[in-house]
Amino acid sequence: MDHRLVYLLNVGQRRLHRWSQARTWAGGVTAAQAGLLFFLAKNDGALTNEAAAALDLKAPGMSGLVDRAERAGLIERHADESDRRVSRLWLTKEGRAAVKRSKASLADLNARLTDGFTDAEIDIVARWLTSLQDKFPAIDEDAA
Repeated sequence: MDHRLVYLLNVGQRRLHRWSQARTWAGGVTAAQAGLLFFLAKNDGALTNEAAAALDLKAPGMSGLVDRAERAGLIERHADESDRRVSRLWLTKEGRAAVKRSKASLADLNARLTDGFTDAEIDIVARWLTSLQDKFPAIDEDAA
């Protein structure tokens, strides 16, 4: 049986991305911003490069995401006290409120994604998607 996994994964990702972008998360927070906020909710004060690694973003993409989140009043960026060349990211009061709203929206989205599947089936899908990170590690484009 030909499952066309690469095709199905790409089309599914694009449709999910377009769908979520058309319905920005509660309070106008995009899916990308929600990812940053969720990371900072557990790692407030993290270095920008730590957040980028967690979100699998390169420096230009992370810079734009941080700029947009900062302009939206969701985060604050401050120079690190021991190394002024790097920044630490902090959630604002509005950022914390957006985390709560986004978690509710994410619960609804996850319910939609898993509708019609058993817990055991979703466990297999989650295991397969997680395995992609090990099978295809991030490539340092500068070293390639």
